[in-house]
Amino acid sequence: MINRRRRDAGGGRSHSMVTPFETWQIDKPAVRGARGVVAAQNIEAAEIGAQIIDDGGNAIDAAVATALALAVCEPWMSGLGGGGFMVIYSAAEGRARVIDFAMKSSRHLDPSAYPLAEGTAVDLFAWPAVREDRNVHGPLSIAVPGSVAGYAHAAARFGSRPFAELARPAAALAARGHRLTWWTTLNVAAEAGLLAGYDESRRIWLAKGTPDSVDIAAEPNFLSLGGLADTLDRLVTAGPEDFYHGDLARALVADLSAAGSPIAADDLADYAVAEVDPLALAGPGGVRYCVPPGMTAGPTLADTLAHLTRTPNGGPPTPEDMADWAQAMIAAYRYRLTHLGHAGDLGDRACTTHLSTADSAGNMVAMTTTLLSRFGSRVVLPGTGVVMNNGVNWFDPRPGQPNSLAAGVRPLTNMAPLLALKDEQPWFAVGASGGRRIMPCVFQIAQLIAGHGLDLGAAMAHPRFDMSELDHITVDSRLPAAARAALAGVAPLKEVQTVAFPNRFASPQAVMRDGDGVIGAAHIDSPLNGVAAR
Repeated sequence: MINRRRRDAGGGRSHSMVTPFETWQIDKPAVRGARGVVAAQNIEAAEIGAQIIDDGGNAIDAAVATALALAVCEPWMSGLGGGGFMVIYSAAEGRARVIDFAMKSSRHLDPSAYPLAEGTAVDLFAWPAVREDRNVHGPLSIAVPGSVAGYAHAAARFGSRPFAELARPAAALAARGHRLTWWTTLNVAAEAGLLAGYDESRRIWLAKGTPDSVDIAAEPNFLSLGGLADTLDRLVTAGPEDFYHGDLARALVADLSAAGSPIAADDLADYAVAEVDPLALAGPGGVRYCVPPGMTAGPTLADTLAHLTRTPNGGPPTPEDMADWAQAMIAAYRYRLTHLGHAGDLGDRACTTHLSTADSAGNMVAMTTTLLSRFGSRVVLPGTGVVMNNGVNWFDPRPGQPNSLAAGVRPLTNMAPLLALKDEQPWFAVGASGGRRIMPCVFQIAQLIAGHGLDLGAAMAHPRFDMSELDHITVDSRLPAAARAALAGVAPLKEVQTVAFPNRFASPQAVMRDGDGVIGAAHIDSPLNGVAAR
């Protein structure tokens, strides 16, 4: 059992330099299943995916059903208006594949509509500011969504159940409404100022002028998400292609045009998912890490592995190992910032979700899907109830940069879903939400398992550090003193307590094949993350 003790048994102060302000103990052990497991950022959505496996579906079916359910259960993190990447191991094909369903800018986008202003943006990335924060929130921040196309492609290529069967549970959830919890209240409150600026967002999330809170006398509390239930019903009856070519597409474009977005019917009609081979990276002990290529953090993870100077000894990581990790990741991130054009990450408003699934037949999925910022553009389209992304914010607003804002292109992203093969068979899958903190998190967990022999639960619970700001290393105060001293030799340290909010070290979810079964583990410090097993 994982024990996250904050104070000693006598109630005395922690031995860490950081005085803890959360004093509870948190346990979230790994969960074993015989037929399959789903690890997700919302346990209700994970249960829907696990039920799909129980009903005869495979890990890909479960991943798609879970992702669709998250549009209702966790609508500030992902949804029909977003995009992402997934790495799939298909037992039938005996290989791993990547599905790229990332957002892309409208072919009608005009970079001159984003004039620079004084100062620095205050949302997710430390870009130079744009007038009225047009690239951060509102209709001009919206990119063409790829989520529905990506989920449909995965189901058609690798799933075993019709898309309608996978979307029906999400439609039922939406008809019931979003389950209101204190976590909902917190996430809405964090974005209330911007949500209030858009009519449908304000109507749904701030109907009384402030975020809804749980009414204990009336529990459970459910919140209507506007037209989303009808939209999901339409996906069930008309199919996912309707989102890009049919009545749903026309409704989306009508609302986008009325709001002032450049996205037009041809943007949706021409959107295409890319299915490609993964980057296959040499991990410890002959293990291969499969990650997305291209405009992701996959190449940065590859660069990190190339900069390592120490070979894991199979035992717990030493302070010297951790210092080597930090140096390698810093070198890789410096290259990323210099040559790939990604700005610094302010982090706390990162809005992404990750889910991992596995079944007993040998199928496995690592899927990261996002709206980018929390609530994306903060725009909910009134005709469909779809929360739209703010994918334009991924682009550098300055002209002439490697990742500059342009029409009809995909931006550089931070997503890094990873699927590990041992003896050419799927072993584990891991990924995370958390902006630029994603890759350091995924790398450390993968190395702890593949190079240092930790089981899945122990690897997920192991204290981590983050160096993505480059000028310092943020360390979990629970890291041993010797490890902190070794990291201090690489860069100045910022020691923090790991808490539910803000998320300081990313939010990972992972699954693993283990003997005759499968196991899953979810991020410990986030309250609704969980694993459902069958």
